[in-house]
Amino acid sequence: MAPRTGHIGLNVTDLDRSLAFYRDVLGFGVIGEGKEEERRYAFLGEGGSPVLTLWQQAQGAYDDGRAGLHHLALEVDSIDQVREYETALRAYGVDFAYEGVVAHREGAASGGIFFHDPDGTRLEIYTPSGAEEAPAPSASAPTCGFF
Repeated sequence: MAPRTGHIGLNVTDLDRSLAFYRDVLGFGVIGEGKEEERRYAFLGEGGSPVLTLWQQAQGAYDDGRAGLHHLALEVDSIDQVREYETALRAYGVDFAYEGVVAHREGAASGGIFFHDPDGTRLEIYTPSGAEEAPAPSASAPTCGFF
């Protein structure tokens, strides 16, 4: 039996900026914070259980050419929810990898939106079904693999 993911920790350059993004745009609740100058962090989640932790200890933006996190995928229940997030993220001025909702691969029912957080970390909001009519950016590779 493999272990389950407990929570994801991301290093950020500016906790206030990242907290505003993950809390105000993506809707994560703040369940704990560390406000000491050299030890700033935030635990985000629901019902007291952390899902995402932000640690202000990065010196520079996300580097997709280094080993480590490729992207963080967040699942929602419907394609309508994906589109609601897309609208909110566009209003916030987020950088998208593809235009609109895309399928995970040619003809897949699953799909979503691919974008970057304030530090450039690659993110995905997807749904397991409802993207059947959405285009796939590549016919030969998974959409989430090369953005």
